[in-house]
Amino acid sequence: MKIGCVKEIKNNEFRVGLTPDNVKAYVAAGHHVYMEKGAGVGSGFSDNEYVDAGASLIDNAAEVWNLVDMMVKVKEPLESEYELFHEGLILYTYLHLAADKAQTDALLAGKVKAVAYETIVDNGLPCLAPMSQIAGRLSIQEGAKYLEKKFGGEGILLAGVPGTPKANVVILGGGTVGMNACKIAVGMGANVTILDINLKRLEELDNMFGAHIQTLVSTDSNIEKAVKEADLVIGSVLIPGGSTPKLFKKRYLPEMKDGAVFVDVAIDQGGCGESSRVTTHDDPVYIEDGVVHYCVGNMPGAVPRTSTIALTNATLKYGLMIANQGLEKACENYAIETGVNCYLGKLTNKNVADALGYEYTELKSVM
Repeated sequence: MKIGCVKEIKNNEFRVGLTPDNVKAYVAAGHHVYMEKGAGVGSGFSDNEYVDAGASLIDNAAEVWNLVDMMVKVKEPLESEYELFHEGLILYTYLHLAADKAQTDALLAGKVKAVAYETIVDNGLPCLAPMSQIAGRLSIQEGAKYLEKKFGGEGILLAGVPGTPKANVVILGGGTVGMNACKIAVGMGANVTILDINLKRLEELDNMFGAHIQTLVSTDSNIEKAVKEADLVIGSVLIPGGSTPKLFKKRYLPEMKDGAVFVDVAIDQGGCGESSRVTTHDDPVYIEDGVVHYCVGNMPGAVPRTSTIALTNATLKYGLMIANQGLEKACENYAIETGVNCYLGKLTNKNVADALGYEYTELKSVM
C-alpha cells in the first residue's frame, strides 16, 4: 500500500502523523511511504531521518494526497484540503466530525474511507488516550499561566505560599483528561475538586488521590456551587465521537470570581461550555463576563515533540493493520471497525450521525 503523510496546516500545529521509526515499520512490512518535505520539522524530525528510514520525499502536499492509498495525519483536514480527497482514499487521523458539518459533508461527497483515532475502541480509547493525557496535564499548565494578571486573570498562584490561600481548581469529568489534570493540579499544591456522574470512577479517584482532592457527583447544583468558588475550571467531558454536553452554563459566569479561568479541553467535540468558542494558539483566550476562556482546539500541538511520539506510539499498531490487510479485512477487528466514521459516502458512526442529525448506516451493510 502507498502510505502518505503531509505537513499539518492547522494554526500552530507542529505534530506529524508519522515519525521516522513509524516509516521504518511500514517499509519493513512492504509498504511505500511518501512524506511531504518538512512535514516532521516542527516535531524535531529532519527530512534526512525520513529518507534514512526509507521514505520518499515529495515537494508538495497535493502530490502526496494524489499518490497515496492511505493518508496518515494528526488533525482533521481543513477546507483547503477537501479538494484533494479522492474516492476510496483511506484517511487515518483525528476527525471530530460531531462538531464539523463541513468536513463531514466533504468526506461523504469525496467517498473517503475515514478512520478516526478518537473513536477506535480497544479496551478503552487507545488512540485518544495519549492526547487526553497531554491535554489534561497541559490544561493546568495553561490555566495557571492565564490566572496571571497580565493575561486577564485574577493574579493568583495555584499553590499559593505560606500564609496565602491556595487556588481552587474544579475539574468537570474524571476520565483520562480529568485524572491527568487532577494529577498536575494536586502536584502543584492547589485545592482540587473533581466531579463525575460515575460513582465508581469517583471512588477510584478518591483512592488514587485520597485527602488531596474533593470528589462530588456531577449535578447542576454541585457544579454551580463549585465553580462559584473556583479560580480555575477545567472542562474535560467526553462522549466518544459525539457532541459534548454543555455542563458549564453561561449563567454561572456572573457568579464566578472576576479573573477566574475556564479551560475547555472538550472544544474539539464542540466544547462543554455554553460560552465556549474555538480559539487558536495565536489568540488562545477571550474574556466573557469577567471569566477568561481558553478554548484552543489543538492543545497538544503546543508540545509537538512529546505529543507526536505519544500519539504515534498508539496509532502505529492500527495503521499497520489497515495497511497490511486492507481496510475491509482489517474491519474484522472490532477496534478498526469502530474507528470507521465514513465509508464511500455513508456515515457509519452513530454518535456522529446523531450529533449532526444525519442518516446512520451500519458499516457491515455497505462493506
